[in-house]
Amino acid sequence: MWKFCGTAIICVLLAYLPGAVLAEEVSKEQIKGLDEQVQEIKSEALGIAAALSGLEEKLLHPSNTQLSLFVALAEDDDFRLDAVEVQLDGKVVANHLYTFKELEALQQGGVQRLHTGNIRTGQHDLQVTLIGKSPGGAEYRHTADFTIEKGIGPKLVELVLAGPGANTKSISKKDW
Repeated sequence: MWKFCGTAIICVLLAYLPGAVLAEEVSKEQIKGLDEQVQEIKSEALGIAAALSGLEEKLLHPSNTQLSLFVALAEDDDFRLDAVEVQLDGKVVANHLYTFKELEALQQGGVQRLHTGNIRTGQHDLQVTLIGKSPGGAEYRHTADFTIEKGIGPKLVELVLAGPGANTKSISKKDW
């Protein structure tokens, strides 16, 4: 009897084998289709995240009260920037310690957004402190005070930093 059952089981398995192979092929096609759908969903999710980020920025920093501070390095300056601290109306609004890659990007002409926030219209005191090393390796620290006139609409301020041997001021301000 066991011989008969074993033979019957083998026959049944052989009968279903072509269907199993076909199911495996369909599964591969289905997997490809699912993978494409997953990639589409990821792409849509990234688009939604970018749109939400833009809306969040507009909500948190409306253009009529927005102040953005940017940092750049003076051209052809061998000064090594280590850190920047920015105070607005006596409150620290930004601190940044620079990595080698960030400093390299700034030295190649890059600009960094250091702070974005909301302020009321009128005059504001801005104090910028830079810390770094001169080309000779000596510690260098400089603080400069500025006045910002905030009108209606966004205010963009670029802070151009230079070391002790530069032909320009150590910290200069450009309003946009």
